[in-house]
Amino acid sequence: MKRFAILLGLSLIALSCASPAPEVSLLPLPKEVRWGRGSVAVSEPDVQWVDSIPGARQNEDEAYRLTVGKQGILIEAVTEKGRWNALQTLSQLTRDGKVTCCTVTDWPSFRVRGWMMDVGRTYISLEELYREVEVFSRFKLNVFHLHLTENEAWRLESKLYPQLNAPDAMTRQKGLFYTRKEIRELDAFCRSRGVTLVPEIDMPGHSAAFERAFGFPMQSEKGLAVVQDLLEEAMEVFSSEYIHIGTDEVHFTMEDFVPEVVRFVRSKGRKAVSWNPGWTYAPGEIDATQLWSYRGKAQPGIPAVDCRLHYVNHYDLFGDIVALHTSRICGADEGSPDLAGSIVALWNDVYIPDEERILRENNLYASALTLSDRAWRGGGYQYFDAFGAVLPEEGPARADFLDFEKRMLPYLDGLPSGYVRQGNARWALSPVYPNGGDLDAVFPPEEGEWETDRTVSGSGIYLRHVWGPSIVAGVYPDPQPGSTVYARTRICSDREQTVRMLFQTQNHSRSERDLPEPEGAWDYRRSRIWIDGKEIQPSERTVRLQKGWNEVLVKLPVGAFSTPETRLVKWMFTCAFLTPDGRSAAPLTYDCNF
Repeated sequence: MKRFAILLGLSLIALSCASPAPEVSLLPLPKEVRWGRGSVAVSEPDVQWVDSIPGARQNEDEAYRLTVGKQGILIEAVTEKGRWNALQTLSQLTRDGKVTCCTVTDWPSFRVRGWMMDVGRTYISLEELYREVEVFSRFKLNVFHLHLTENEAWRLESKLYPQLNAPDAMTRQKGLFYTRKEIRELDAFCRSRGVTLVPEIDMPGHSAAFERAFGFPMQSEKGLAVVQDLLEEAMEVFSSEYIHIGTDEVHFTMEDFVPEVVRFVRSKGRKAVSWNPGWTYAPGEIDATQLWSYRGKAQPGIPAVDCRLHYVNHYDLFGDIVALHTSRICGADEGSPDLAGSIVALWNDVYIPDEERILRENNLYASALTLSDRAWRGGGYQYFDAFGAVLPEEGPARADFLDFEKRMLPYLDGLPSGYVRQGNARWALSPVYPNGGDLDAVFPPEEGEWETDRTVSGSGIYLRHVWGPSIVAGVYPDPQPGSTVYARTRICSDREQTVRMLFQTQNHSRSERDLPEPEGAWDYRRSRIWIDGKEIQPSERTVRLQKGWNEVLVKLPVGAFSTPETRLVKWMFTCAFLTPDGRSAAPLTYDCNF
């Protein structure tokens, strides 16, 4: 009997095989799979309701055991949630109408695994929201956090106060909102897919749309009365026991506003969720907190949902996917009463009218699938604020990520994702050359003299991360302004081909890209790229590769990193080569050994 093991963080998960594992992509990876011999035709599984799943350490309401044998297919589960999860695994195991004989014993490490969409700033079509629920539920994500109200617009229909939904109360996509009927139907669809739809009515901040509609502030006696009416209206169309009340990024002027809102929500038999940082609670004063930014802190006695550095609108398409999969949620191997789980969030801070572009540029689908794997499995290697945004050159974290990437990529086909394989990408970096403020200064690599300072892996390389070396580490521990670095690799193409080149050197996160550029800061337009000695303009979409080896050289000059006005300038580059349709990776081999 062949035995092998995969190290997942600090826990060992064994997959014992009586015969070699079939070529299936299981996402998220189950806790235990024992392969048998042969296969059977797919049939309607028998369901056996049990009091417990042997071996499941926690979250037994979602645990299951799936047995596929010559006698048929059997699902053992404690609740309907477990049956749903077993069916998703069965679907992934099915190939050409057959399933390999096996026994899967599985349960989630964290009870909250979800995604958030900001529809307050930018209205997202119902078609897209339904697609997200349909797709993500297949990968056992179970919470959809819908951020419905913002400074720009109030997107949830109010029958009591229709002025909230009037075009004059909105500053983006005026007049677009979701009717109560549409929300009820979306809520029911979520429940049918094992997903809880959690509404967020953000208060008392992020409420400029409210104030435009009423002419008085939310933090007032009249405002509080209206908010309670609006919350009651929301409870009529959302079935979730949780109502998210916001409380972030605001100066509190009405001392009893938040406590009164929490009391009101609880008086209606619901539970209140609040951002942290936000209003300050003692245990028992709130039902859960959602941690945002690096400042969010879990508190004993209050269930926490980790969303701190999981904002996909701050991501690089490649580097932060590595960090998300490497990360230990809440710094723990598994959940607990105080550590509920994690959510990835898409904040539409900058208006992009093209919906598919929003999804591709923010990489929501790849990010959510990445979270599904890590939150279900638990474990991990370090948190975001460690050296997690660059793919390791070797070791278990690298092996784990490469296995995950192989399992995820087939499921991105046909989805609006900008992610392609990056585990094979390797780059050599030059020493750092002081440029004295001259971003056009020429250094030895441009003159044919190359010296390798270090090598890195991946297609998104942070030399200095957007959040700064004190929060999220990049390649260099203490990068300085006025520097130039070169990146070099060789790529081997199996044929002469035209490929799409994805090359970008973002200097702001997408949330802050509309801020003024600090004087003397790095201008991405001063970066340069050469392929086989021929300069390629960064704006070019396609390049011609010869059969065999092609040499790529990238120049990355940087001026000032930041000023007191903005600290979000980052020093990084993304370089990937895609097939002409942009939906898959070109078949290339990388080599950075010179």
